[in-house]
Amino acid sequence: MGKLAGTSVFDPIGDAVGRISDAVVTLRFTSSPRVIGFVIEVATHRRVFLPITRVTAIKPGAVITTGLINIRQFSQRPGEATVFGELLDRVVMMNDQTGPVKVLDMAMEQDDERNWVVTHLYVRRQNSGLSLRRGETFLVSPEDVSGLAKQSAMSQEATTLLSMTEDLKAADFADLLADLPETRRNEVAHQLTNERLADILEELGEDDRVGILSSLDVRRAGDVLDAMQPDDAADLIAEMPPDQARILLAAMEPEEAADVRRLMAYGENTAGGMMTPSPVILPPDANVATLLAHVRREDIPPALAALIIVSRPPLEAPTGRYLGVVHIQRALREPPQTALGTIIDDALEGVDPNTSLGTITRLLATYNLTAIPVVDSSQHVLGAVSVDDVLDHLLPDDWRDADEGVTDETMNRSQDG
Repeated sequence: MGKLAGTSVFDPIGDAVGRISDAVVTLRFTSSPRVIGFVIEVATHRRVFLPITRVTAIKPGAVITTGLINIRQFSQRPGEATVFGELLDRVVMMNDQTGPVKVLDMAMEQDDERNWVVTHLYVRRQNSGLSLRRGETFLVSPEDVSGLAKQSAMSQEATTLLSMTEDLKAADFADLLADLPETRRNEVAHQLTNERLADILEELGEDDRVGILSSLDVRRAGDVLDAMQPDDAADLIAEMPPDQARILLAAMEPEEAADVRRLMAYGENTAGGMMTPSPVILPPDANVATLLAHVRREDIPPALAALIIVSRPPLEAPTGRYLGVVHIQRALREPPQTALGTIIDDALEGVDPNTSLGTITRLLATYNLTAIPVVDSSQHVLGAVSVDDVLDHLLPDDWRDADEGVTDETMNRSQDG
């Protein structure tokens, strides 16, 4: 079944519907798990449920459906488990008393009643003995093991899941993580690198990211917060209980914590509360080649890379006097040696840190901007508010989980098995 991950799903006329991101089974203690459908990622990067009864063919590199798909966000039900997210890497016990094995993959087949069931487990032995070899891999039947239907008290690895999803964008991985049960979600999160987890926390809903951060030890939580964008870290810390927030700030690097504290001093829906304190800031005598080198960095969000702030030194916020901005499109039309001071847009004024969300939204829309500088009363640059910062505050808190409607034929698992 692991080979199905990422497989394209097509409707009867050959149009792509989405890609398989997981398989859903019902776990039964007395018989083999039954496959009830797939979780597929559709064009909107939404993870939806595709009942196995709507699958007409499974071929190498393609799954064919009837074309009728419920686009309601996938929500796991009691008694169900996701294969890639939960069951792979699970340690179970062999019923022949030869010890624990780890589930690496599963195989499914149709039975006489045309139901899809898990028929084999591909496992790796976890211990060794007189006639056993640790690391040995082999096939067993689900009836040959116990513990598949219940997660053990021991922490479960996520090696297989992470290898299958290493190319997923942070937002897509966040959707996958949000679908997992809380215990498994925390297990997977703990096994991510600090940088990867920081990117994913920025994409998760409030409850999920607070839960994950709270499950980390204080030192690790501080390292993850250090790796986050300061405005996102400030938002997350503000969602924590006050005592815990103080502990987390103390665990951060002093410089990163100072940025976060400065942001938290402003109202949540003000320019100061939303701004990123580290936009691209260059002096007027820097040239276009230098500008391009700065915006090429991977840690610069696209919205901030489109607008470069020009100020007098020092260039760290709060900077010297704000002079204006250079738009990336203008810079791309100039020779590399062109000084930024000669192509500056000095008509764009910075906003006060107490400027309201509504005012910032109107300014971005009126002037077709992706970001706008934030300056203090002495025209020192404090940061910049980007359009994605504004959208995060304009959308409802649960926008990541909100349903987008359904197709003409509403389906659910109670109808389709």
